[in-house]
Amino acid sequence: MTRRHLAALILLAASLVATAGPATAHGFSSVVFADLTAPGPGVVRAELGLEYDLLVVSVADAEQDDPLFRAGTPAWEARDDDAMAAALAEHRESVLAYVADRFTVAAGGQDCTPSWDGSARIEQREGVPYAVIDVDHTCGEQAGAHRITSTLFPDDEDYVTGTTTVVTYTLDAGTGSAALDADRPSFSTAQPWTERFAEFFRLGAEHLLFGLDHILFLLAVIVGSRRLREIVLTATAFTVAHSITFILAATGLVHVPAAVVEPVIALSIAVVAGWHLWRIRERGAGAVDLGPATGPFGLDRAGWARIGVVLVFGLVHGLGFAGALGIDEPWSWTLLWSLLVFNVGIEAVQLGIIAVVFPVLALLRRRWPVVETWVTGAVAAGVGLMGTVWFAQRLLGA
Repeated sequence: MTRRHLAALILLAASLVATAGPATAHGFSSVVFADLTAPGPGVVRAELGLEYDLLVVSVADAEQDDPLFRAGTPAWEARDDDAMAAALAEHRESVLAYVADRFTVAAGGQDCTPSWDGSARIEQREGVPYAVIDVDHTCGEQAGAHRITSTLFPDDEDYVTGTTTVVTYTLDAGTGSAALDADRPSFSTAQPWTERFAEFFRLGAEHLLFGLDHILFLLAVIVGSRRLREIVLTATAFTVAHSITFILAATGLVHVPAAVVEPVIALSIAVVAGWHLWRIRERGAGAVDLGPATGPFGLDRAGWARIGVVLVFGLVHGLGFAGALGIDEPWSWTLLWSLLVFNVGIEAVQLGIIAVVFPVLALLRRRWPVVETWVTGAVAAGVGLMGTVWFAQRLLGA
């Protein structure tokens, strides 16, 4: 394929970039953390971690508490932990009213009574200040399993697309975890483990399916793979790599700031897509004969190098998957099995996309090789330009 042909592909792909969304592929979503324990008979303590600025804005809007907004916002902008905690303590009645209305604990079919002494601490999660507060729910002598409900965020905020509440609990002589969102806002400690795991599987599947940057990276991998064995080995390398860093991040052993992870993910999209364009230029549009096996598993040196690149970038994508749930603390050991199921959900969608797209490309390659070259080239050019734009935006903080 000539340079003129490549230029035509890039111009065609530029129309895709012209309509590209913002640099963030997941929208502004929030994660709430809730760790539930029983410090005494008839009492459930909920240690809640909430994004500080979102909490302040939401409380001020819902409770008409403008003084909290005026005190809390400058403290957040200055990243003054003590001032942020003091603002919450000074307006603890408004904060408790807002939180208690949207995060509830019930026992025996009756709501427990919440209380909070106003103490708070500020923690950093993925570079975002979180307010951590302990809300005690007095359930009295009510017997039976506990039901937890969370409808925290969004309220009237146009900029929040949704919230996932990640719950861990040691209650009712058992331990477990759950993920709550707008579709499934509540769960019971009597809920079977299969239902809890199904929720995390769905979250993982949705994260890959609606995470445009990961989808584009996968498309770049697929269009650049010419043999079935190559896509299998490449996908396996990506899976192994992101699973390793996902688990390391989920157990608090590795932490890389999102300011580093997100630009590198965008760069990985551009590099893997550009690699395919380079191979097209080297082989030419008419080079459709894959030829005999030239190395281990029938891959040449360039094919193995590409797999190595995908493996390295897969390590970074694993940190991105963990960051989707804000998982970067050692207490996440409690969530380990649920997080592994989250990862399985990611893999299920990945395999489904490969099973649909790769056979179509293989059919084109066999019957209409020139068309296949132009199709994969156009996809790679569009994906590569999109990744380049995102890389620049994320690097500059746009």
